[in-house]
Amino acid sequence: MHVEDLLRLESLDLTLLWGEPPLLAREISGVTATDLEEPGRFLQQGEIVLSGLVWWSAADEEATADRFVAALRGAGAAALLAGEETHGRVPEVLVDACRRHGIALLSVPVHTSFRAITDTVYLRQWGDLSRRPATSSYALPENVRGELSRLLAEGADPATLLTRAVAHLGTPPCYVLSATGRTIARTPTARALPAAEASRQLASALRVDPEASPYGQWFLRLPGAVEVPPRMLHEIAEMFAQYRQGALRREAVAQAPARELLALIEAERSAAAPLAAALHACGLPERGPYTVMVMATGAEESTEADALREVLRHLADHRFVTARLAGGGTAAVIAGADAEVAAGADARVAAAGDTGAGAADSGSPGGSPGGVVASLKGLWPALRACDGATLPYGGISAPAATPADLNGALVQARYALTAARRAEDPNLTAVDDLTTLEALLSGLPADVRTAFGIHALGPLADGSNPSHRMLLETLDTFLTHNGSWARTAEALHLHVNTVHYRIGRVELLTGRDLARLDHKLDLKAALLCR
Repeated sequence: MHVEDLLRLESLDLTLLWGEPPLLAREISGVTATDLEEPGRFLQQGEIVLSGLVWWSAADEEATADRFVAALRGAGAAALLAGEETHGRVPEVLVDACRRHGIALLSVPVHTSFRAITDTVYLRQWGDLSRRPATSSYALPENVRGELSRLLAEGADPATLLTRAVAHLGTPPCYVLSATGRTIARTPTARALPAAEASRQLASALRVDPEASPYGQWFLRLPGAVEVPPRMLHEIAEMFAQYRQGALRREAVAQAPARELLALIEAERSAAAPLAAALHACGLPERGPYTVMVMATGAEESTEADALREVLRHLADHRFVTARLAGGGTAAVIAGADAEVAAGADARVAAAGDTGAGAADSGSPGGSPGGVVASLKGLWPALRACDGATLPYGGISAPAATPADLNGALVQARYALTAARRAEDPNLTAVDDLTTLEALLSGLPADVRTAFGIHALGPLADGSNPSHRMLLETLDTFLTHNGSWARTAEALHLHVNTVHYRIGRVELLTGRDLARLDHKLDLKAALLCR
């Protein structure tokens, strides 16, 4: 299929904004939808790129559009199909950038979905290949296709499916990888891949399910020298898309008990019996330790849940459940890796669509809570790289020894999440990380911080008054130098008597005595809350 073929389809209603005849005659190898500002590393030669232009705003400089199109040119993209829904039109700066870099640009009207374009391309490609002679090797053999259908119906694990899918090729090394590099399945000839190494290979892998969220996506990776026809790879990918959909349906069945458990935990006072019954219904042990984690991405609920589940599936020796909280965010209860949990790990892995090999390859930590936190923090960069359009933040509690402690653990996780959101970069913050006054205060809601600062500083909170700003600077320097008059004077290039005068004014306006430690702490906290 060629770029110009898309323009001829009335059902898509695409409009050519720029493109010379040689560019329109380019053959399409596949489709990638992205809203990353620099998507080059995720693209493959000959793909058309679908973008809703979420990465662009009217305030952006011309260089932003130029970088985006340059990345497409560098990756060998066949064309850019830009959606009109976000901005009402395709920006002229993007048209100019495509003209400079020689990338055909088509606009996609609001009533045409990206799914319709994706289906059109792949159905056309498959249809062209299906018209090849019956002796062609450009499809799975009929006996292999029948065996895979039977194995799917029987509930075979992903490793078995993958091995049988490529057995007729000599069982070359082959992987099914998650969006963060977790090995879901691999053939017996494929070596174990650490998640970090696997993540680097995703750029050259085939997406299994185009409809999956960036965090829930699976990838088919055949790194060897074996040449496999494109249609064969797509058939194998389609088979794994069916498997994934089945795993999602099984997960959906388990969501009702998970929602009930999180609702009980969210309530301040829950009776022991219902809480124990809810834990049992979720397949979690009735005794701790437990850890509670809360995530917020700003994305829709299903995408946020995908992100949380994906990062937690690296903890192969732990069981967990996730659900949406009534107060916002998605939470998980993670059971410690004791003997009871480890015995049930295979059942959880199978329900999530993983394999024993995949669990081992993910490099899961030991059972210590500290190991869990360290592992999750190590995975956070890979999680952030999944989707440039969302920012994942996470908060994680200290261990909860008993079910009765789970409500307190949820409070801790939410507090840590608030602290994580105040950090410069999206991150995962554990409540155990809050070891300083500044870190502790960062977990307070913004309106609480503001109110405390105003009441503690009194008139000095009025930042529009130059005199008050001068006094606040002196106070901050005085407290930073541990109440030393001489060092404060030196730092501010003032006479010591001037420092004494200014601090006296601070004490008068705030009603605090800076000779007292508690009053010093009050004002230090107020300054940190500004």
